[in-house]
Amino acid sequence: MDRRTVLRGGLVTTAGAAFALLNDGPARAAGLLRTGRPRLTHGVQSGDVTANEAVIWARSDRPARMLVEIGDRPDFRGARPLRGPVLTPDTDLTGKAFLRGLPPGRELHYRVRLDGLDRGPASEPVAGRLRTAPRTRRDIRFVWSGDLAGQGWGINPDLGGYRIFKAMAAVDPDFFLCSGDLVYSDGPLSEAVKLPDGSTWRNLTTAEKSAVAQTLAEYRGQFRYNLEDANLRAFNAQVPMLYQWDDHETLNNWYPGEILDLPQYTEKRVDVLSARARRAAFEYTPIAIPAAKGGRIYRKISYGPLLDVFMLDMRTYKSPNDADDSPTQRDGLLGAEQAAWLKSELRRSRATWKIIANDLPIGLVVPDGTAQEAAAQGDGGAPLGREREIAGILSDIKRNHVRNTVWLTADVHYTAAHYYDPSKAAFKDFDPFWEFVSGPLNAGAFGPNALDGTFGPVAKFVQAPPHANTSPAEGYQFFGEVDIDADSAALTVRLRDLDGKVLHTETLNPAR
Repeated sequence: MDRRTVLRGGLVTTAGAAFALLNDGPARAAGLLRTGRPRLTHGVQSGDVTANEAVIWARSDRPARMLVEIGDRPDFRGARPLRGPVLTPDTDLTGKAFLRGLPPGRELHYRVRLDGLDRGPASEPVAGRLRTAPRTRRDIRFVWSGDLAGQGWGINPDLGGYRIFKAMAAVDPDFFLCSGDLVYSDGPLSEAVKLPDGSTWRNLTTAEKSAVAQTLAEYRGQFRYNLEDANLRAFNAQVPMLYQWDDHETLNNWYPGEILDLPQYTEKRVDVLSARARRAAFEYTPIAIPAAKGGRIYRKISYGPLLDVFMLDMRTYKSPNDADDSPTQRDGLLGAEQAAWLKSELRRSRATWKIIANDLPIGLVVPDGTAQEAAAQGDGGAPLGREREIAGILSDIKRNHVRNTVWLTADVHYTAAHYYDPSKAAFKDFDPFWEFVSGPLNAGAFGPNALDGTFGPVAKFVQAPPHANTSPAEGYQFFGEVDIDADSAALTVRLRDLDGKVLHTETLNPAR
């Protein structure tokens, strides 16, 4: 791989940090300078990796220029340097380098350095690895899960921190599909929590985790907190992320236009809070920001001829939580534009398998007090409320002969395998499909939730805790693994526990 290959299409950098400093001139730059060697504070990350593109993320302890080297060898012999953005306080000293023209189907090694603005020595490097998507058939493996530091359970040094990331790294995945709730901005942490057996859970704490997040600085602090965990930083350096958000990046069960009546919030307008949370999420995750599309979260990641991943956003366009029983409602989770995009992209996809990453489950009843949070409301009859939007998508999939769709979700804090069977459903205009549930990564475990019969789901496997909000110390933390075989194109799902033990396996053969 030569410099021409790496730079084909150019290296794009995030606009915020780089242009704010360069356009403000030398006076502002001088005010930001700090003597000594800069330091990478929270490791490195890669994300949204395709056959030819990738995003590399880093954060500095001071304003500095991000420099990236990338090549085939772990010793970086022959690697080429690429000039990234200047990291400034405008983005909380975070930044991303957008790489294009990468070779497909290759394991690549990268490292990041920081070049100080005072012409002093550069930082020590931090290295990472990624695999670009193949152009030809190749075995594919990825993992998915969600929900980190929820319900009062944070980084516990006594138990080795977020050790589920060690188990996830051990299966050597090509990427990690994060199903949302990567942070709990509404979940303050106490230093110590008494457990039912009389022992004590001890949390690492920070100032930002002492109360609910409301300001931009506090939302940023939620992401910095999780990156204090060595297991997560090591995992990020080895496994690219595909990130979607859900509610807890902002606060529990939120929807656009909501006005809070919670005493712990002085800012009552959820639209203001979600805008701050969204900015922090885009700053702290390696999500590609397509400027021409307004930085939307929903997107398709093509991963070779065997796999397309459709990352949904069921939060930004959500209807208010109510009884969810309207007989005329047209949308409520995706919104008209995203639903049309999903239908169109599924029809156009030529990949064997279409993974649909839904941050809210389809057939599980997820209450929000006396209202409903997800699609199902539990009556088991004809589609009502948000179910009508899901019904439209499922019917479109059948009508256009879209084959081999699999839905992956988290959200409910246990693990399960659901088979949706039209012969058992109140609504029958769809082809059978699977939805797999996994999580949490490190949060309170709950469940199981009731299944709604509208789309005929059958629980083929469920593992949930014996009581609500069990701590990670009790072991009810889960992730899922997906393997696609290059020769047969069979897709195998394994539901795994905190230590990587396989709890349940389903192998699906593709329809031709």
